[in-house]
Amino acid sequence: MTDHTWPDERLVAAAREGDAVAIAALVSGSYPHVRRFAHTLCASAEDAEDAAQEALIILYRKIGTLRASGALASWMFRIVRNECVRQWRMVTRQFDLMPDSVVASAEDEAVQRLEAARVAAVIAALPADQRRVLIMRDVQGYSGRMVAGMLGLSVAAMKSRLHRARATVQHQLRNTPHPTPERSGQND
Repeated sequence: MTDHTWPDERLVAAAREGDAVAIAALVSGSYPHVRRFAHTLCASAEDAEDAAQEALIILYRKIGTLRASGALASWMFRIVRNECVRQWRMVTRQFDLMPDSVVASAEDEAVQRLEAARVAAVIAALPADQRRVLIMRDVQGYSGRMVAGMLGLSVAAMKSRLHRARATVQHQLRNTPHPTPERSGQND
């Protein structure tokens, strides 16, 4: 039976004070929780492992900055989430199809950022199993067979999840208003 509790506050407090043994125990005791959380947020197992490792490195380096010993879990979850988002942004930059010769206006850029945030929010709201399939297939560009294999699914199950995810995203985007950039200080 696995232990589902985070390291206790005494261990966290000792680690915050710089106790090397406590820091090592804290990092190893936090790993299963950090890894589980990363696997729910990241698109692939590899991304999740990378995010978990980065989060543990940050824990090791910055445990002294944690203000309250009881806040370890929420602090680590925020770090993992940020790592998964950072990885997702790196992947999406690779798919930027806008040629360098096209110069967008400040308003166009603001609208693009708002629209990207809107799409990201819709994708983030998907159930984890659908979100993983959608990101791996449509963002990262893995083949259907490869996605199914990485997630331990049949190709039919992967296609079903992908279809539900795409349909949900399309429905949500059709039924939510398009954002418009705020115009401040202008009289129309």
